[in-house]
Amino acid sequence: MRKFILIIALLISGVGLNAQNVGDNTIIDYEGYSLQFTITSVEPAECEVKCSTPPTTETAITIPSSVEIGGMECSVTKVGNGAFSNCSNLTSIEIPNSVTSIGYNAFSGCSSLTSIEIPNSVTSIGSSAFGGCSSLTSIEIPNSVTSIGSMAFHYCESLTSIEIPNSVTSIGNSAFSGCSALETMSVEEGNS
Repeated sequence: MRKFILIIALLISGVGLNAQNVGDNTIIDYEGYSLQFTITSVEPAECEVKCSTPPTTETAITIPSSVEIGGMECSVTKVGNGAFSNCSNLTSIEIPNSVTSIGYNAFSGCSSLTSIEIPNSVTSIGSSAFGGCSSLTSIEIPNSVTSIGSMAFHYCESLTSIEIPNSVTSIGNSAFSGCSALETMSVEEGNS
């Protein structure tokens, strides 16, 4: 009788054998690469994405806005630290509007990355996030971004122009150092 009561109590409380926890993950295989999604929050159900197996040929990647991990639908809210670091065959990436932060070193060393659109949901770009993306020619930072980490665009040697919206209140040291082709940096009125 006690076992029966314990099982009912666990079911009522929502704790069961299939309960998901922070840190649980799943790997999804796509054509030529795979992505790992790891739970960062259960309530609300959120996860971060990282490249598990980098593409072996030139590839454009679209990150989904949500994935199922062990039966729980999770919103993809973060591109994790080092998520696509040194994915030399990554040519472009589409980030969904569910993502709020781009982690440290997220795309560093992606030497073939030519374009990226940062969605209007992103509030922070981590340190060295795009460091060494030597083929990146332009990037649009949306009005939602409030902070750009140190060396965020360090050695983006093909970057010719960038516009920083007035929502940005913090830019880290050397954020644009080594951007030898940078001809225009526009800072919207209201930034200091």
